[in-house]
Amino acid sequence: MPKLTIDGIAVEVPPNTTILQAAESVGVEIPRFCYHDRLSIAGNCRMCLVDVEKSPKPVASCAMPVGEGMVVHTKSDRANKARGGVMEFLLINHPLDCPICDQGGECDLQDQAMAYGFDRGRFHENKRAVKDKYMGPVIETVMTRCIHCTRCVRFATEVAGVPQLGATGRGEDMEITTYLEGALASEMSGNVVDLCPVGALTSKPYAFNARPWELRKTESVDVMDAVGTNIRVDARGRTVLRVLPRVNEDVNEEWLADKSRHACDGLRYQRLDQPYVRVNGKLKAASWDETFAVIVGKLSGINGSKVAAIAGDTVDAESMLALKDLLTALGSPNLDCRQDGAALDPTVRASYLFNSTIAGIEQADALVIIGSNPRKEAPVLNARIRKRYLKGNFQVTVVGDAVDLTYKHKHLGNDLAAFFQSPEAPAGAKNPMIIVGMGALSRPDGAAILAAARAYAEAIGAVKDGWNGFNVLHTAAARVGGLDLGFVPGQGGKDTRGILDAAGKGEIEVVYLLGADEIDTAKLGNAFVIYQGHHGDRGAHRADVVLPGAAYTEKDGTYVNTEGRVQRGLRAVFPPGDAREDWTIIRALSEKLGKTLPYDNMAQVRARLNFVNPLFGTVDKVQPAEWKAFGAAGQISSGSASSPITNYYMTDPISRASRTMAQCTEEFVMGSKQKTGTHG
Repeated sequence: MPKLTIDGIAVEVPPNTTILQAAESVGVEIPRFCYHDRLSIAGNCRMCLVDVEKSPKPVASCAMPVGEGMVVHTKSDRANKARGGVMEFLLINHPLDCPICDQGGECDLQDQAMAYGFDRGRFHENKRAVKDKYMGPVIETVMTRCIHCTRCVRFATEVAGVPQLGATGRGEDMEITTYLEGALASEMSGNVVDLCPVGALTSKPYAFNARPWELRKTESVDVMDAVGTNIRVDARGRTVLRVLPRVNEDVNEEWLADKSRHACDGLRYQRLDQPYVRVNGKLKAASWDETFAVIVGKLSGINGSKVAAIAGDTVDAESMLALKDLLTALGSPNLDCRQDGAALDPTVRASYLFNSTIAGIEQADALVIIGSNPRKEAPVLNARIRKRYLKGNFQVTVVGDAVDLTYKHKHLGNDLAAFFQSPEAPAGAKNPMIIVGMGALSRPDGAAILAAARAYAEAIGAVKDGWNGFNVLHTAAARVGGLDLGFVPGQGGKDTRGILDAAGKGEIEVVYLLGADEIDTAKLGNAFVIYQGHHGDRGAHRADVVLPGAAYTEKDGTYVNTEGRVQRGLRAVFPPGDAREDWTIIRALSEKLGKTLPYDNMAQVRARLNFVNPLFGTVDKVQPAEWKAFGAAGQISSGSASSPITNYYMTDPISRASRTMAQCTEEFVMGSKQKTGTHG
């Protein structure tokens, strides 16, 4: 391996390492604008110039591989003078609008101008002006600020897989634009705002709302899909103003999907902030005591078999645990966390996990996708698949809808019966993996499909010592946690379909919906419905009693992502009005019912959670699941395996209440707006 000296520090690095990477490995910081760890090297900003002995001129460290015996100076007069010259050129055309720029306070250009810029400019010619571009509902553009680092172009092409951004013109006439001057059609488009080192691309929903030093920053976990993306929630007062990604190499690297980033404005609208009771067909505001009295009156004397509960897609594990304990105390075995009726086997953990792990995608050499559209169901995970695809020698086969997944694949139609009758195995794959989606497992014959998928995985060698390539891609953040803690039908209990059928027939008289808004509420018949949640969505419209809960940003909660990784979200703001954290509501109700639950604080709840399943104590770790037989042999009927997500931007109560997501739906799903390329 080459050995070199950087600022007097001897370092040995692998071949083909650049000078900039070698410098970072020994803690020497080199300024840059165009270079980014996860993007290809462009070498066009020249801010990373360093002084290399025996070199006739300063060298761009981001693009220069190290050489044996190389001696590099990053702080010499020659290097500093070169960077000062580059900074002077960059500022020739940059507008002096820092006071009104949303990037102010977290701007790379500001920071580096302080370090390397001069206190006055020597150019008196008119500054260049560039017309702003329309890039969609989430990206605000002020292209006069652009320094042509091309980070956004490389991200769109390489990571997002949507090559719609590029440069037109040359020299002073060069402009970054969407070629057809339309919206950037990617579920990952918001990441270009994080990548932009200046204020050329900023967040349109967040524009002119706050400065970074005004915000209270809280680390948390995203619940808009099942990936468990690590996020930072920025709030001022009691309002969440924006959501940004945190770096987690094993889960999301540093990317964040658009819905997870921009649906946060939905937290302000259509909120449930006080209890309600239905009187004469209309919901009337009530006190907590009055509401609990109505519930106690209804549950008194009812046999436990006539009570049921369904948990929603964004519920934390603590709340599901409390509700399960309450129903057990009431003698009810009718509970389920699978709103869509997915045929997952709760007794075999490997049957419902993304066993290869998200990071493990990069170790696979073939992929078969069955009944899933990762681009809509988990955009960040789909970006990881594309990353593996770009490395080469990675064949992708899809059974399901013919969709654009941002990478080339072989489409084998949409008939699962035909596929499993004569399955096609990836040729020559050593580490094949399959992804089974909810589009397949939520069908009535889902159990047979699960068994067939297991047999197929074993047949193609996807399960062996040191490698488990059988993966289930969930669409709900709460699903794996619910299965892990056993929020599924007990002995003789009914699942979601059974609960709805029995409620319609009058066999079940009370249904407790814990944030469950994706079921067909028309099937609940005349059942007495208790809805606990944070938005006035479908469940609340049908409810006889409404208990106002807390959204994911308003409570501490435990979530388990699709690969089985236990993660903790932290409270960023308090719930509005009389709304309370969900587990505390259930705990208070249990006391009124005379079935007091044995915990009074979060520590005791989590102790109980760890007792139910010790996996909840292993935070941020993936525990490999034991491989056993699962699924049920049966006939697979002909028919499609379409992804359950038809509108990516509206899949839960928060995103349905979001104005930004409504604009994205209009732009990308409805396609009704005709853009001319003008600003906004």
